[in-house]
Amino acid sequence: MTATANTAMSKAEEREARRRAKRLKRFDSPWMNPKLLWGAGILIGILLFGFFGRLLWDPELVFIGSAPLNLPPLGFENLRGDGGSTAHPLGTQSSGRDILALLIVGAPNTLFIGVIASLIGMAIGIVLGFSAGFIGGRTDDVIRVIADVMITIPPLMVLIVFQTSIGEIGIVMMGVLLSGFMWQSPTRLIRAQVLSMRESGYVRMARLSGASTFDIMFKEMLPNLVPYLFGSFIAIATTAIVTAVGLETLGLGPQRVPTLGRVIYEAIDSAALLRNMWWWWGIPTALLATMFIGLLLVNLGLDEVANPKLRKV
Repeated sequence: MTATANTAMSKAEEREARRRAKRLKRFDSPWMNPKLLWGAGILIGILLFGFFGRLLWDPELVFIGSAPLNLPPLGFENLRGDGGSTAHPLGTQSSGRDILALLIVGAPNTLFIGVIASLIGMAIGIVLGFSAGFIGGRTDDVIRVIADVMITIPPLMVLIVFQTSIGEIGIVMMGVLLSGFMWQSPTRLIRAQVLSMRESGYVRMARLSGASTFDIMFKEMLPNLVPYLFGSFIAIATTAIVTAVGLETLGLGPQRVPTLGRVIYEAIDSAALLRNMWWWWGIPTALLATMFIGLLLVNLGLDEVANPKLRKV
């Protein structure tokens, strides 16, 4: 009996060891964690939806009067009893625009605004954060004070005043304007990381070897911050998209180019809620929520890459 029990225990221990080995193998590459993969898959799916949608669907249907008015999605009826059409499977809105075409063109545009704002904001944040953390002294004081002051300014209110004074803007200009309020957070994050890294052994060795300040900051220290930088990039892109959608739902932002925020604004402005035209505002809102879920999952996945303590074994 004892030998049988010992054999059963040893087999159970072997199975448990194999399960542990599988779980450990999953994180041999932390970049392959499920959150990051799912989030990246959602975002890539949205981009592919926009790319292949232009090939498989007529993007000209985003123009006013290109489709019948107020058609519901396929399989539904509007208040007048009109049914959906296969020619416009997601319905149309009051000015004769196809909802599917608006999503195909508008979703990548919304992501593009966030990417532009995040790229410029991250570039500024990297330069200022490394300068403040590594050089220190008065440089650190000036940069830190400016970042602390700017981070207290509500970007939405400033952008509302700014855009009402300059008039219509495009997608690129929208991203550039938003980037002016997106560099403070990465500057503070990078500064804190550089302060903890500048006294490490490899940095001291680089100094002793006569490496320049630029080489130490951007060739020695920067590669070690890649996971943090990616995470900060995604966080900035999310904030930029939220701010852009907020502006667009107020009637500001790009007006000649479809975006998800602009579609929602037009639905609100045309009283789609009162007219029971749920597809006009509901479908773009659902796609926008999916986009934010994808960005959130990518951010959580990058946190696991940067912080080993978050990886569940």
